[in-house]
Amino acid sequence: MSSNGSRPSAPERWDGIERPYVPADVERLRGSVQIEHTLARLGAERLWALLQDEPYVAALGAMTGGQAVQMVKAGLKSIYLSGWQVAADANLNGHTYPDQSLYAATSAPALVRRLNNALLRADQIEHGEGRNGTHWLAPIVADAEAGFGGPLNAFELMKAMIEAGAAGVHFEDQLASEKKGGHHGGKVLVPTRQFVRTLVAARLAADVLGVQTVLVARTDALSATLLTSDVDEADAEFVTGDRTPEGFFRIRAGLESAIARSLAYAPYADVIWFETSTPDLGEAREFAQAVHERFPGKLFAYNCSPSFNWRKHLGDDEIGSFRETLAELGYRYQFVTLAGFHSLNAAMFELARGYAEQGMPAYVELQEREFALEEHGYTATRHQREVGAGYFDRVLEAVSGGTSSTLALTGSTEQAQFTTNR
Repeated sequence: MSSNGSRPSAPERWDGIERPYVPADVERLRGSVQIEHTLARLGAERLWALLQDEPYVAALGAMTGGQAVQMVKAGLKSIYLSGWQVAADANLNGHTYPDQSLYAATSAPALVRRLNNALLRADQIEHGEGRNGTHWLAPIVADAEAGFGGPLNAFELMKAMIEAGAAGVHFEDQLASEKKGGHHGGKVLVPTRQFVRTLVAARLAADVLGVQTVLVARTDALSATLLTSDVDEADAEFVTGDRTPEGFFRIRAGLESAIARSLAYAPYADVIWFETSTPDLGEAREFAQAVHERFPGKLFAYNCSPSFNWRKHLGDDEIGSFRETLAELGYRYQFVTLAGFHSLNAAMFELARGYAEQGMPAYVELQEREFALEEHGYTATRHQREVGAGYFDRVLEAVSGGTSSTLALTGSTEQAQFTTNR
């Protein structure tokens, strides 16, 4: 065991990471049975390696298992799981919500599990067909919002994320009961040292479970103008002295505040993320330089948000080189949070509009586009195969000793009318 109670690792994995507890604390909390969390462990190890070895790791936010499979098939090496998308259309409450932590706290872990199950099935299908060229278990970085409460809630939520197979988890420094999306108004921060407790609780949970989960600390201080309490001296220079009717303290928002908080969080997190209002490379550079002065080599995450009107702020050349420029500054995890929501809705609206106006030609056009994508590795044209009909045929063949007459793909419409280029 290493000093943090998890598996042995290269010394550099924990360089600069502080833990205000000792291995005996971890051992006391672990219990006598050590459960293996294979997907989370493998995912965390792979994610950390990618963050070290790749210029940057690009990810899109997935809402469904099918989206996760297509992302990996298309070449992405990680998947982002957005709390916004969980709220909008992927929560266990079965409701549509804004990004205000209105859904059950178990919803994001449930979606992590769903995405991993879809990726596992894709791996089983490809392995059964004798093809093993894809690393299907792309590490998932999941949104834990503001922790849905205090440090005990953060501890339990982190455990649930790991049990579901998350490789990385991020927490933000907002007040959980007033949580808003990163691009909403009315955001309320908790004191700096209170959020440090959240990060420590999350790290402790990962250590207890024996997984080197990549912990991401996000600050919303760039645009948040409210604070729950002025008790923390670290926040004093940003407090204006004004109070709101709810009793919150008004604070000066801005990059200086975001930097101050990130410096306080850096010893407790693997990756730092400051939520931005625009895709401002000058701002990103100033932030990175300030943090790197104190913590050289610290890794950053950047939300390439759909809330930005990209062409309003950047020209084509800047957009084209945006990821590479960020990577040079240390922003190694770059993601589009709501990619699943926007791609799903835009694609379905386009198809529905065409089908309403043109009839079958609109659907046939979609099918032809699928055929064209097959040369790039797309396989979902054959939807029966895509969801595992062939896999379960192999199960039935094994059970029946190869004599089954009820195989699903044999004699199917798909087998008769569709072929694959792979």
